[in-house]
Amino acid sequence: MTSIFKKTALKSSISLIFAVLLITSCETQTAKKDIQVSSPDKNVQATIDVKNGLQYAVVFNNDTIIEQSAIDLDLKEFGTLSNFEVVNSTTNTVDDTWSRVWGKRKKVKNNYNELHIQLKEQASSILVDLYVRAYNDGIGIRYGFPEQEKMKSFELAKEKTQFKFTEDHTVWRADYQTYKSSQETEFLNAKLSDIKPSQLIGMPLLVQAKDKAYAVITEANLTDWSGAFLRSTDSLKNTMVTELAPLPNDTLIAVKRNTPAVSPWRVVMLAENPGELVESDIIQNLNDPIAIEDASWIQPGVSAWDWWWSNKYAPSANFELGPNQETMKYFIDFAAEMGWEYQIVDWQWYGEPFDETGGRSNPNVDITTPIEGINIEELVKYANSKNVKIIVWGHWESLKNQLDEALATYEKWGVSGIKIDFMDRQDQEMVNYYHTVVKKAAEHHLVVDFHGAYKPTGFSRTYPNLITREGVMGNEYSKWSDRVTPEHNVTLPFTRGLLGEMDYTPVAFRNVTPENFVLESDAADHSPMVQSTRCHQLAMPVVYESAFGVFCDSPDNYRKGIGLEFLQAVPTTWDESKVLNAAVGDYITVARKSGDTWFIGSMTDATERELNIDLSFLEDGNYKVILFQDDEDANEYPDHAVRKVLTVKNTDQLNVKLAQGGGFAAILKKM
Repeated sequence: MTSIFKKTALKSSISLIFAVLLITSCETQTAKKDIQVSSPDKNVQATIDVKNGLQYAVVFNNDTIIEQSAIDLDLKEFGTLSNFEVVNSTTNTVDDTWSRVWGKRKKVKNNYNELHIQLKEQASSILVDLYVRAYNDGIGIRYGFPEQEKMKSFELAKEKTQFKFTEDHTVWRADYQTYKSSQETEFLNAKLSDIKPSQLIGMPLLVQAKDKAYAVITEANLTDWSGAFLRSTDSLKNTMVTELAPLPNDTLIAVKRNTPAVSPWRVVMLAENPGELVESDIIQNLNDPIAIEDASWIQPGVSAWDWWWSNKYAPSANFELGPNQETMKYFIDFAAEMGWEYQIVDWQWYGEPFDETGGRSNPNVDITTPIEGINIEELVKYANSKNVKIIVWGHWESLKNQLDEALATYEKWGVSGIKIDFMDRQDQEMVNYYHTVVKKAAEHHLVVDFHGAYKPTGFSRTYPNLITREGVMGNEYSKWSDRVTPEHNVTLPFTRGLLGEMDYTPVAFRNVTPENFVLESDAADHSPMVQSTRCHQLAMPVVYESAFGVFCDSPDNYRKGIGLEFLQAVPTTWDESKVLNAAVGDYITVARKSGDTWFIGSMTDATERELNIDLSFLEDGNYKVILFQDDEDANEYPDHAVRKVLTVKNTDQLNVKLAQGGGFAAILKKM
């Protein structure tokens, strides 16, 4: 793999310099002239205007999506930068292809036109770079400060990038309320005018801008910077404005950097329909190429997980599950039985992780020393003998305190990865912690799963050992709340799911109707349940993207009823992905290819419906289909499903009936 990555990097460099059409033009501009860049297909345009401060506008399919919107930068030493002149500008075109280690498709086309404008702020004489990339599926805008004698370093107090929409559009938004957040909540349907300035809106923000125009506001390549939120403002209608998370010990400053430095990309994803948003690669295209020379050790896969069922009696185990060696071996055995690649040894393996307040890490624990009753090295040997790898959990503060020692110890034990939890921040200090952990983990051949995490911004392209992260209200919330509804589940693919790896911890097999749903604490057997059908849950590993699939339920539940063979077969990385039908918050059908086999997952909200699945994406030939769909009585008994086998070709359509909160899953293998 080392030689492969070296050759790939060399070919990419050669293609950028020689084989790719690279158009570069330099010209001195006056401050009175608008500067424009268009996408390769000419359907997306961004216009930069410096007549009244620094402003931009975005047009999609000849419709203005974002009107003239300001980019205001407030530096501690120099104040607000507002009066610019253009020194010069250059444009270039890139059209190349790169390969993923894992993800929604193996080969990724990276085709854009880029505008680079060099600006001087007249009052301060500060030099500012502005970069605008126009893709067929959106716009990326970033600013930067080149190395300059007048500013060797800087402190950015505020960045106010506006997104001024033309009308009071429909949106799907998540209110995180405070800077300290696990980013686990619903994306609720609203109007732009419904969003109050007191609300702290998370990225992404999904906007239905026109009948055939959807826009998503988010950021990419968040590196050594503060993560951005969005706020509305009373003074500007239909406008959202970025708000950077302040540093924890200096709340008046968001970013402290030396020059040269560039911001993350401010991204406007664009599509005619929501399914195209799901298929987009723009977030990872806006990130740096892979930095790991040999990535052959990074293995996507599925993990068994005991935590959803911890401290409960499992009939097939004949003992109470908990943080002990017997429980870990019980789940390792099941992972081996299923052909899954991993088992997580979750919290409490090294002792009580929290201090007396419950809010900080326990200062008295050693995350290289297991508690009595757990032996990680012995578990690793046991798991490896069954072709299963071990991942260990850790509180982020405890890991920070012992980072180098812990990672070296885990590598020595033979551990394959780490699950880090409870960061709940996205300020510059925390962003840098993420990057440090991932880079050092790569040095020890450890994959990383972040929980209590901020949204993805594409860093997993550069370091694909970051195989998943949470930052989503997933199945675990069904243990203590009724908020994880079918509508929530079919909104996620068009909001949080657009950004990349998402550890929802899917596939719960104790399926009940909303009327029969009770919290874990109120259930007769104190066991968790979900408000969706068996097939709705089966579809999740196809619909949701995650290289590391953590399937939440117990071996006893998985062995009951229909669906086990689908969970044994479904992979977590793909050669190709297509969205076959989609409506935000209503339904979605996704087809993903692995080798010569396609997998289809379809989910609906609380409305019973029929969906026609067009199979024209298949190659010529006959396909054997194993399908799993809601039984006729699934509205009443959501765990009832039927398995069918049939033969299809690419001229066929599948007509599928989905129950309330239902779904459909299928395996299509070419005959």
